Amino acid sequence: MSTRCATLAILSGDGIGPEITKATQTVLDAAAAQCGLMLTFRPAVIGFDALRAHGTTLPRPSFDIVQAADGAILGPVSHNEYPPVAEGGINPSGALRKGLDLFANIRPAKTIAGLPPRCGSDVDLVIVRENTEGFYADRNMYAGNGEFMPTPDVAIAVRNVTRQACTRIAEVAFELASQRRGKVTSVHKANVFRLSDGLYLECTRAVAKRYPQVDYEERLVDAMAALLVRDAGAFDVIVTTNMFGDILSDQASELSGSLGLAASLNAGTDHAVAQAQHGSAPDLAGRNIANPASLIGSAAMLMHWLGERRAEPAFRSAAALMHRALEATCSAPETRTRDLGGTLGTDAFAAAVVRNLAALAV
Repeated sequence: MSTRCATLAILSGDGIGPEITKATQTVLDAAAAQCGLMLTFRPAVIGFDALRAHGTTLPRPSFDIVQAADGAILGPVSHNEYPPVAEGGINPSGALRKGLDLFANIRPAKTIAGLPPRCGSDVDLVIVRENTEGFYADRNMYAGNGEFMPTPDVAIAVRNVTRQACTRIAEVAFELASQRRGKVTSVHKANVFRLSDGLYLECTRAVAKRYPQVDYEERLVDAMAALLVRDAGAFDVIVTTNMFGDILSDQASELSGSLGLAASLNAGTDHAVAQAQHGSAPDLAGRNIANPASLIGSAAMLMHWLGERRAEPAFRSAAALMHRALEATCSAPETRTRDLGGTLGTDAFAAAVVRNLAALAV
């Protein structure tokens, strides 16, 4: 098969998911046409639609479609509203991350022209978050759940931190920093979690020694939260464990302009899933007003991942074109969605991105 052909699984999800995945497909189709790519989309049902039809929010055939595809676009899911796992309420996001070993969650936060940062200086950083263990109870055990209640009045959560996971997420961070501004900040709470975060730091320090060209520093997570507010522009690549990365990435994205613009890629060695950082916003569902920018940006990251994995410049060109068109659309007040102070709906915004994409490709 040609390196310019790719099959992408489409998991629309819940709430605004179907609307923003449709908009994202529109932009992907336009980028593919401009860059000589052939994309095939394979829908896979998840979420409440799957629960009603199959008794589970992630049917095995849907997982198999993602596993067989070259990449996937995952719409937001309302997993907090799902029934217990025993009744079919699987979190598709967590299950895919664990099942496909998507160990790196890459979350950039960058200020866009015309949309000033919430505070401090302009932001251009990437948070590299470990994605498969930590306190996340649905993915940190071989069998069973990482949360349990020995009595009705006691709830216990178990966190696992492994040398393998810490080492490989650090390697992703240092490799990325080598391609950016050459600085890694490792975030931890080793003054309290002396063993688990101590192991994490041991691993990141070992990897740092293999990258002497990259500046390396360490910050406590509570101090890091304050420093992002003070001057997020001082940071380049931030690497950390699962829960800390989840929290700090939302903070960084909001500081850079809006969580509605926050792209995210779940990547492993053999698989990658593009996923918006935000939730399913059921109150906006079906009204054609949701901002699809986050998922479009995530899809661009997936195109870049495919280009790197295949050494195929056409995918990297499509990614760059999508990023530039998205930024141009969000920069202009007349082509913004309502959450950014504009007037456009979901479909109209996607159409504006496509127009900008065509203009930039000339």
